[in-house]
Amino acid sequence: MTKKAVAVIFGGQSPEYDVSLKSSFSIINAINRDKYDATLIGITRQGRWYKYSGPAEDIANDKWHERPEYLKRTIISPECTGELLEIDDNGKSSAIAVDVVFPVLHGRYGEDGTIQGLCELAGIPVVGAGAAASALCMDKDRAHKIVSLSGVRVPSSVCFEHMPNDDEILDAVKDYKMPVFVKPVKAGSSFGVSKVERIDRLCEAVKIAFSFDDAILIEENIEGPEMGCAVFGNDILTVGRVDEIELSDGFFTYEEKYETGTSTIHMPARIGHDVEMQIVETAKVIYKALGCRGYCRIDVFLTEDGQIVFNEANTIPGFTAKSRFPKMVQGIGIEFPQLVETLIELSLDR
Repeated sequence: MTKKAVAVIFGGQSPEYDVSLKSSFSIINAINRDKYDATLIGITRQGRWYKYSGPAEDIANDKWHERPEYLKRTIISPECTGELLEIDDNGKSSAIAVDVVFPVLHGRYGEDGTIQGLCELAGIPVVGAGAAASALCMDKDRAHKIVSLSGVRVPSSVCFEHMPNDDEILDAVKDYKMPVFVKPVKAGSSFGVSKVERIDRLCEAVKIAFSFDDAILIEENIEGPEMGCAVFGNDILTVGRVDEIELSDGFFTYEEKYETGTSTIHMPARIGHDVEMQIVETAKVIYKALGCRGYCRIDVFLTEDGQIVFNEANTIPGFTAKSRFPKMVQGIGIEFPQLVETLIELSLDR
């Protein structure tokens, strides 16, 4: 059997660079080498692309870019040839055939459709959502508008695409009950997000959000726990067990997700079977409405009166063996290596 060539792309210019390294390390170790040849492509924080041939451990500890003996300048050719181009010190290039790209680039310049668009130009299948769906899911405002048209409730919000003055901000929230959330429209992992308890803190929170993006949301607070759904598939969808975030305080910040870990993740969620099935079916509706393919983590709120409210869609969620998505899938009997293989095969089937 001829092995398929899988290019795993890690690192990148996003603030989530460090998380990408951890996710990539787990995926690289899980790839079935009897079926796939793995080519490792690292992107530095400065945006330089290299084919990396050294030990995977140096990806996890962020030493990979310090090993020049293992680095070769490499880019994806935008010509529709399905190739990477390796560039030598004299500027000459040689082609490397690739069957599928597995982008493990969380946040901006990875999860937002940019790398997916490049792969589509190059004629290379990509694991996960395509360019259009990735861009849509990254845009919280437009994603909410699309999902609401499918009949799923979304939080009430106001979007600003320019820096508003204080009067505009206060007028926008005059009918809102505190607290409210202020969010960049297109930033991942809660970067720039503030939970505002007092009206006199609102203008500062807007300034913080605008430091991360050129558009922001002021959004109503939804009372109730946040639930996650691991959805994967193209036409036929599979959903893992639903998980639940029990917050220690405030909201699920980047630090809570990846560093301090004082909040508790309950997997499975502390809900009955019927409620779980309602959330599962709602997640499928959202996945299809946003045009997702491959896989995506759909996050919703469950209110006290049993309403399901869409929060966000993560087209490249955290992907270590301990991350939420693999844990939810493990809950239906699919282990991490099998999940990685399934996602690769889903992209090849397209």
